[in-house]
Amino acid sequence: MSEGESFTFTADAAYPRADSYLNSTMPHITRSALKKIFEGGGVVINGKSAKASQRVKEGDEVKITVPPAEEYSVRPEAIPLDIVYQDGDIAVINKPHGMTVHMGNGNKDGTLVNALLYNLDNLSGINGVIRPGIVHRIDKDTSGLLVVAKNDRAHLSLSEQIAEKTCKRQYVALLEGNLKEDGGTVTTYIGRDPKDRLKMAVVPEGHGKLAITEFEVLERFEGYTLCRFNLKTGRTHQIRVHAKYLGHPVVGDRVYGIKKQKFALSGQLLHAERLELTHPVTGERMVFTAPLPDYFVNVLKKLKKI
Repeated sequence: MSEGESFTFTADAAYPRADSYLNSTMPHITRSALKKIFEGGGVVINGKSAKASQRVKEGDEVKITVPPAEEYSVRPEAIPLDIVYQDGDIAVINKPHGMTVHMGNGNKDGTLVNALLYNLDNLSGINGVIRPGIVHRIDKDTSGLLVVAKNDRAHLSLSEQIAEKTCKRQYVALLEGNLKEDGGTVTTYIGRDPKDRLKMAVVPEGHGKLAITEFEVLERFEGYTLCRFNLKTGRTHQIRVHAKYLGHPVVGDRVYGIKKQKFALSGQLLHAERLELTHPVTGERMVFTAPLPDYFVNVLKKLKKI
């Protein structure tokens, strides 16, 4: 294990697992990072190397050595981008499915940030070197519109609009099966899935964040429903989780949808088709749209309307 900073604690109570104890003691360390520290022999209890599943007794001496943070250098890459609009303050990008927005979880190259650094002259620095200009995200396998800030003034304004829900985002998705309703609003709480920490799920109040999604049926097919979604909040995987909650997951969603897919898709049929915002400098209300990608349209052509 690489050298890093060490911390020593005396357990004030008994814990069923060492990782649970350290999660509560050092909450700023992510679960994935903590797992790597255990695997690298970086946790010692009473002088002996410990496993994540080891019990902690009251009074135990627990020592954790945190390796130095990995330094990233994001390099520009000559990746073509569909730039819907740009000026000196913002840029609106129509992101293709399959592209990660910024590095993380092993993605260091080929991200939207790599492409932005090559294609744009400036990006805001508020989110640091790993996420320059990034105000909001779209899942890797979701396509469509997102706005990028080219300076810190624009970034702060756009972040405020998202927080105050004046930046409006609209999506189109093809769902499995046929919804009974023609429209409605889903209001739940979304948090980490207690059975799988890599997924999100609808959870009881107090265990997640409020998530509100409006939906309306656009077209019905045999075995499928084309819907439009309006986000009232911006939780991780919100539409995908709410679609599953409705009992009609997004077609092509291998995380929240059905395992056996009828179509040869590399991502879910979920597209951010419309973005409405106020320009951070001029105050002009602006609306941007992006048509459904070809692979989405090709699937719709194969379906029989009802």
